[in-house]
Amino acid sequence: MPHYDLDQGIARENLSRLLAACYYQPGPEFAEERVFDSMLAAATCIHPEFAAYARRLGDAFSAEGGEALLLDYTRLFLGPTHVIAKPYGSVWLERENTVMGESTMAVQELYREGGFDMSEEFREAPDHIAVELEFLYLLIYRENEAHRNGQHDAQEAKAALRKRFLDKHLGRWAGPFTAAVKAGAQSKFYRQLAELTGTFINMETGKDQAS
Repeated sequence: MPHYDLDQGIARENLSRLLAACYYQPGPEFAEERVFDSMLAAATCIHPEFAAYARRLGDAFSAEGGEALLLDYTRLFLGPTHVIAKPYGSVWLERENTVMGESTMAVQELYREGGFDMSEEFREAPDHIAVELEFLYLLIYRENEAHRNGQHDAQEAKAALRKRFLDKHLGRWAGPFTAAVKAGAQSKFYRQLAELTGTFINMETGKDQAS
């Protein structure tokens, strides 16, 4: 197998999980749980460019305030009338801009293959951006675990599933989705979040070719 950088693998795992958290409704727990300190540490381990994005994201969260971010979150992802950047894969992958389309069913099959169980309390569609980032986190986490345990076949299997997921789902719609967020956001926070998300997913999508 090619050399595997476990420290960077752990940083990628953490960054994916923290990015997912940022696509839920913003609240005081972001500060209480030091989300952006953890994100900066992970991003710094991956690449200086990522660290710069993460630092600006944390600064924007501190500067803009919860009420302004909640308003922008609602405008971008919820409506109530026109939704600027619908956070569902099927909207971007299917011609009819459908929620819960065929691509949603397909990604659920990959979730089952990867042993990913969604909480019964979760009320969003299974291809919500936060869920797909959480699945990516799980795949990287399990890849890291297999590497630690010397389970090379399992590591290769998780890497192959990650590649399929990115090639067929998240890697295909993250670009237009994050572009819509950047174009429509009124807050620097969501523009920076979209920039970091898009850059991270682009890196992950090309990771197998680059390694």
